[in-house]
Amino acid sequence: MSHGYAGQILRIDLSSGQITSIPTSDYADKFLGGRGIAAKIHWDEVPSNVCSLDPENRLVFMTGPLAAFPAVGGSRWQISAKSPFGLREHCLYSNFGGGWGAKLKLAGCDGLVVQGKADKPVYILIDEGKAQIRDGSSLWGKGNLETRNVLKDEVADSSVLSIGPAGEKLSNMATILAENDASGSAGLGAVMGSKKLKAIAVRGNRKLMPGNQEQFDGIIKHFQHLRNYPTILPRGVSHSLVGGKLKKDYCFGCVVGCNRAVYQADDGKKGKFMCQAASFYDHWATKYYGQVSEVPFYATKLCDDYGVCTKALLMLIIWLSSCFKAGIVNENDTGIPLSKLGSMEYIQALLKTISSGEGFGAVLAQGTARAAEALGGKAKEFVPANLHRSGDTSEYGPRLYLHTAMIRATEPARVPQGSLHEIGLLFFRWLAWLKRTEESAAKDDRARLSTDDLRTIIRNFWGSEEAADFSTYDGKALAAKKIQDREYAKESMVLCDALWPAYSLDYVRENGGPTLESKVLSAVLGKNMSEDDICLLGERIFNLQRAIFLREGHKGRDDDTLPDFYFNVPLKTEAHNPECLVPGKNGDVLSRKGEVVDRQKFEQMKDEYYRLRGWDVTTGIPTPEKLAALGL
Repeated sequence: MSHGYAGQILRIDLSSGQITSIPTSDYADKFLGGRGIAAKIHWDEVPSNVCSLDPENRLVFMTGPLAAFPAVGGSRWQISAKSPFGLREHCLYSNFGGGWGAKLKLAGCDGLVVQGKADKPVYILIDEGKAQIRDGSSLWGKGNLETRNVLKDEVADSSVLSIGPAGEKLSNMATILAENDASGSAGLGAVMGSKKLKAIAVRGNRKLMPGNQEQFDGIIKHFQHLRNYPTILPRGVSHSLVGGKLKKDYCFGCVVGCNRAVYQADDGKKGKFMCQAASFYDHWATKYYGQVSEVPFYATKLCDDYGVCTKALLMLIIWLSSCFKAGIVNENDTGIPLSKLGSMEYIQALLKTISSGEGFGAVLAQGTARAAEALGGKAKEFVPANLHRSGDTSEYGPRLYLHTAMIRATEPARVPQGSLHEIGLLFFRWLAWLKRTEESAAKDDRARLSTDDLRTIIRNFWGSEEAADFSTYDGKALAAKKIQDREYAKESMVLCDALWPAYSLDYVRENGGPTLESKVLSAVLGKNMSEDDICLLGERIFNLQRAIFLREGHKGRDDDTLPDFYFNVPLKTEAHNPECLVPGKNGDVLSRKGEVVDRQKFEQMKDEYYRLRGWDVTTGIPTPEKLAALGL
């Protein structure tokens, strides 16, 4: 096996207890790692008639060739499977940070494929490339945090991932929690629970060597000088809450850091606290208590412990609150103190009810869209208008960032957060430049992007001058394709969204284009990989994912659309860009407040996108010629 890989992917059949391995080289050349290899395994082994909770479903844990190498932000990792999340079952994935994936690689495995179903609860131990299936009955029913502590005591120097009670009860909103509180959504906790698999502990300390040490050392120097680089990312935490108790936290091997942080509460309790998970309960808690408190932190930790997705829970709370105000549900029937939204009592009762899998909890555990269908009648009218088809929601909407219209439309199974970050994280830096003061500019302007910088990057990364003009639909189809191909390649290496390209902007300024990914991959593999090679890998994997969606029921062009909300409701504000500012023609700043997605222009953009993809324009299905050209 070449540099960059441990060389094997373990395969565990929980029904038979059989443990085997397959060479990573069977997949690496064409699918690289991460999302690419996981998609290929799913295509080969999970027919469309297999349901998400069937034993025949495959739960695939994959690292990439950059995992466990220092400095470069390549130690993210992925889990994928056919999932019950949303209104239609699809192959979905979760992208994790922290350290579990790197530890799997250092334990001698590039990935793990779990199939079948155990007769009783089990956990898996992977120790220096060898796997065991162990009795996990004593862990069943425990929360994620206790499970992790028990296993780390039992298996010294191990890294642990697990499911909580929500996963055991097969909730569609069930997450998987890994080391460093890295949490993965998309309902994959339910898939793990369906197999009676409570946890996986990994342990190992193998050494990894890049194929070209000199080239790799040069790239490390680039990242090391970014240490203490100013962070311009939304933390999603009330500043009066953190008060010196929030400490920066790094994923395995990262020397730059992002807004990943650990909060320590007054009672000593610690845990990851960042982004959407940190803020989902903040508004209601502050309103209920009349002041900023630590309740949002404890709400986040409860979600981690029960194993419930905070994004899905946010939509559920909004819907449930509306139903309560309309008299559709009440406290007696639900067992939830619905009048105390924002309190600890409310969030504790809600999570306990969802994770019980019984009574009204069984309804809520299906997620907002399915719960509304189950109640029927007026309950369906209160489903949040911006709810994604998957049952999730996200920022970076297409009324503001036109490029995301095609990205969202062609990735129906879950919000394509990584691709959206390719746009949103650049704009955080442009907005910081736009609103900088003379004092802040003098302090540190490295992380900010001027309009000229932004337009240069967009032109070189997204393919055209038109892509940098947000007053027109021109160039947006090409930009969407380029963003998706880059993101699918990144998720196969697997590279961090926050670090690539947002923190390497000085490199981009100096070199004019996206070449650093190809250089770091070449250094690790010990063979030349051009930027075109990486884009081709991404395009191949994206088309494979498209084929999986189509086989699982996606209807091509008819299903490549957006919720009516985006076509009919004018834009009022955006979470991280309240004035809705974007560059227009020649870089002039404009606001897209009051805008909608033009349906006719959206369909024209779809035609252009399909032609660029080499897909049939009438159906949105990849042509045989295109698939052959990609080696599929």
